[in-house]
Amino acid sequence: QSLKDDTVRLFEVSRDVEVVHNFVCPSHFERPPDVEFRSQLSPKGAPILCHVSNFRPVKRVLDVIDTFARVRAKREVTLLMVGDGPDRARAEARCRALDLAQDVVFLGKVKNPIEPLLISDLLLLPSETESFGLVALEAMAAGVPVVSSNVGGLPEVNVQEETGYLREVGDVEGMAQDALAILDDGALRSFKQRAKARAAEFTINRILPQYLELYHRALGSSVS
Repeated sequence: QSLKDDTVRLFEVSRDVEVVHNFVCPSHFERPPDVEFRSQLSPKGAPILCHVSNFRPVKRVLDVIDTFARVRAKREVTLLMVGDGPDRARAEARCRALDLAQDVVFLGKVKNPIEPLLISDLLLLPSETESFGLVALEAMAAGVPVVSSNVGGLPEVNVQEETGYLREVGDVEGMAQDALAILDDGALRSFKQRAKARAAEFTINRILPQYLELYHRALGSSVS
């Protein structure tokens, strides 16, 4: 819906625009998490927070670090930074400045970002904008709740107080509070279950027929 709104606004589209969402393939998330991989990254068994992006300025990776710092001040946690890009060096420098280097793992680019999601407990996504937020949906398909900014298509995926929390861009204090609330022992399991249930609404079996129906209608109208 967010992408539709932007398209209509920027290009002054007069014709009706139909929204069909992105999707996930459930089979990609059905394998069990790699316990050895998790123990290597978090040897003390601390909860794992994760961020996956291309590390461009719009992803606000420094907000990820600053949010994590506030969570780390309250409890043992580990942060996985998955991906690479122009702001990686700044993120690494922020970790050193905040004395967090021992608690943050920069994995760089990985062949399959689903693997780190499967061993994570929470996704941090404080982006300045997101047209949809596919990584949030992928995290939820892995049973991982999301703390994200309330922008673009993210509210279409991440449901406030159900699959995670939404905050205004730059509200690292609020995001840290939300992360701590989710990581509470009594809450985490419920958030994980609801996140996975929400992702089930965006599976390929549900969304693909919408694409096919739209294509058939488009072909029919072009022929007529």
